Amino acid sequence: MKKRILYIFLLLLGITGFGNDSTKPYLQWAQLPAIPDEVGYAGSFAGVSNGALLVAGGSNFGKGGTPWNGGNKTWYDKIFVLEQANGQWKEAGRLPHPLAYGVSCTWQDGVIIAGGSDASRHYSDVLILRYKNGVIETENLPSLPTPIANACGIMIGSKLYIAGGTKEPTATQAEKNFWVLDLALPAAQRSWASPGAWPGAARMLAVAGTQEGAFYLFSGAAIEKQPGDSILHRTFLKDAYKYVPGKSAGWQRIADLPQPVTAAPSPAFTTGQTHLLLFGGDNGNYFDQNAALQQKHPGFSSAVWMYNSITNSWSTIGDVNTEKLADAESNPNASTWAPVTTTTVIWNGNLVLPGGEVRPGTRTNRVLMATPIQPPGGFRLFDWTIVGIYFILVIAISVIVSRNMQRTTSGFFLGGGKIPWWAAGLSIFGSKLSALTFIAIPAKAYATDWVYLLNNVMIVVVAPIVVYFYLPYFRKLKLTSVYEYLNIRFNRQVKWLGSLTFVLFQVSRLGIVIYLPALVLSAVTGIDIFLCIVGTSIITTAYSVSGGIEAVVWTEVMQVGVLLGGALATLFFIANSMNGGFGQLFNEAMQHDKFRLAITDWTITEPVLWVVFVGGFLTQLVTYSSDQVVVQRYLTTSTEKEAKKSIYTNAILVIPASLIFFSVGTALWVYYKHHPAALNPHGRTDDVFPWYISNQLPSGLAGLVIAGLFAATMSTISSSMNSIATVITTDFYQSVKPASTDKQRFVFARWTTVVLGALGCLIAIYMVYLRNASIWDQYIKIIGLFGGCLAGMFVAGIFFPRIHSAGIIIGFIVSAICLYFIQAAGVINFFLYPAAAVLICVLVAYIASVIRPVK
Repeated sequence: MKKRILYIFLLLLGITGFGNDSTKPYLQWAQLPAIPDEVGYAGSFAGVSNGALLVAGGSNFGKGGTPWNGGNKTWYDKIFVLEQANGQWKEAGRLPHPLAYGVSCTWQDGVIIAGGSDASRHYSDVLILRYKNGVIETENLPSLPTPIANACGIMIGSKLYIAGGTKEPTATQAEKNFWVLDLALPAAQRSWASPGAWPGAARMLAVAGTQEGAFYLFSGAAIEKQPGDSILHRTFLKDAYKYVPGKSAGWQRIADLPQPVTAAPSPAFTTGQTHLLLFGGDNGNYFDQNAALQQKHPGFSSAVWMYNSITNSWSTIGDVNTEKLADAESNPNASTWAPVTTTTVIWNGNLVLPGGEVRPGTRTNRVLMATPIQPPGGFRLFDWTIVGIYFILVIAISVIVSRNMQRTTSGFFLGGGKIPWWAAGLSIFGSKLSALTFIAIPAKAYATDWVYLLNNVMIVVVAPIVVYFYLPYFRKLKLTSVYEYLNIRFNRQVKWLGSLTFVLFQVSRLGIVIYLPALVLSAVTGIDIFLCIVGTSIITTAYSVSGGIEAVVWTEVMQVGVLLGGALATLFFIANSMNGGFGQLFNEAMQHDKFRLAITDWTITEPVLWVVFVGGFLTQLVTYSSDQVVVQRYLTTSTEKEAKKSIYTNAILVIPASLIFFSVGTALWVYYKHHPAALNPHGRTDDVFPWYISNQLPSGLAGLVIAGLFAATMSTISSSMNSIATVITTDFYQSVKPASTDKQRFVFARWTTVVLGALGCLIAIYMVYLRNASIWDQYIKIIGLFGGCLAGMFVAGIFFPRIHSAGIIIGFIVSAICLYFIQAAGVINFFLYPAAAVLICVLVAYIASVIRPVK
């Protein structure tokens, strides 16, 4: 029997296949009911109003008509409505007059239509169409500064942006206008503003887009007529630009498109946190042959172009779904083509392309729909085997250690005070490493630079302060909960306030460290993230309840080596995948300022050098002086001397570990700049490292890295649960029930852990909906809001003997209130939240104590 099991085990280790196909479908195409017109329209207005899809106006050449056989171009005013994807179109009203080729955007419960043209003129009118109770209602908005058609536009928040176009049908040049209308203002105060145009050529038929609040302008066409020349020449453009509202720099040029996408459906489709998709467009290859080709024109490009705003690079991820039948030339509407001069609409999470022009002079009534697909990563059976083996080892360590654990609160919370200094130091480091380091730091370096590195290494400055000023107090008083110090220094009410603050802070952190590994598992396997969160919470809660702090510590000791080794191996693997190795990585990163360590400025709203220095110092002080998770680790050692060694061990390890993880993030940026198509367009920035692990690392190594990440993360979760349970049991339960036995407290601590697991699960689900661009930013904000005021209590207690209990409570409350309004106003960078909290808490507490001294 044993030989059979061993044979199966070795067979599994030898399997490296069963991975996903390298070609991943990111969009699933389908068709909605055709627009009720035999020919179809180009240049229609489209959007969503009160859940219904609206298509209004447009133009065509009639059945069988083209510009080359005498067909007359006709404009329309009909408004069609589709209430459900499986329903039928119906005519619900009409525009004030026939109109096409304007800008249309969905906003709140209506569809904005701006500008446009008919056979004789261009218009400056701006309207909102609303579909209510089966009919169309209209509302007038301020007219455009000048008539315009063939422009592009998009809504960003409450602001409507419009760029380019032409002023009249006979125009011999395009316009370089850039207008914005803020609809959040009262109606009487609304007016069009002109922030200043892009630095490139004037253009029409461009594509607008938005990502993270910025406006993007892609491609388009410039037109000109030479003196004495009767032909209007069109230049197809590949350049692209980005405009950041509120920034003094305004416009900046970004990477050119691989080919023009003139008249492509606009606006671009924003997907994930860093990608914009553009569909087809006219690349100009056949423009001069239109009259000669006529019905033999092959149609416009069907390529789906993907722009990544972090690497500033382009790639393709497939094609618009087309089907050209044998009679496509004579009967084009029987085939499916990639359209131009149509509006992209987001309806129920799907991308809709209603009608449009499919070859010069030819329209379509087909309505294409694309559903974004989140593909699974390349996790293979061999990787799952490694994960399974690894978790078995982790559980085995926990079980073996827990058998010798004292079934007392001291054994459950402090491991009997018998943890070696090196193990305690590695455990402190491991508890802070976890998924936050493994995922968020590489993601931050990938998206930006190394400015945040100083925040990490400030522990080297903080460690001596903790050793010489804080540790002697904690060891001498023989504390179980660090907040017992507040009871000794002040009174029970101050202790309860500090303990409650810690619990709130740690429960918030608990949600983050549950969310991150669930994000990883979802990215690499395709399993729904909510299922991942629930599964991780259940497993980790069971593990936390069964093992005490001693099992957690020894598990973390193993994880540190595995995680650092896995990250370092990944860094070497990325370098080896590049032709120039580490030299190429370093040179390209240097050229794009990816190793920037500091921003030299004196603002308080950005992460400039002094802000990160001060904020990093206070952030580390908060963590290592008042965080029960960390303090509890160096209280598990037998002597104060060993506790000092554990603190310095952690501080020393932070430097190489930070360098490794920041280097991984930078290496990922270089890699994906050369391989942009390998990114997941629908992913978040924090997905980038897990996505690389699952899709690029060889089978086996990917499994080992992910397994180590999960084991360390779950160990961090369990240590957080253990520390919260310690505080609740020691500072609250024991105070409420002083006559309780140690066994009763031990049982209560375990049940508390179960409740914490459920609560952390709910917070993690909330984090999914939060959709922050950087989870690390969110984590530092939480530290500032919850931890800063708490650290202020310890600073006041240790360094300011004159501050009394009433004074510190007043200081804490005032600090918390001030910090709330500081965050809401956004007057300082979030790195400074701990500094503001500590300063206000201590200052107000000192003043209050001086005004009303203890008698």
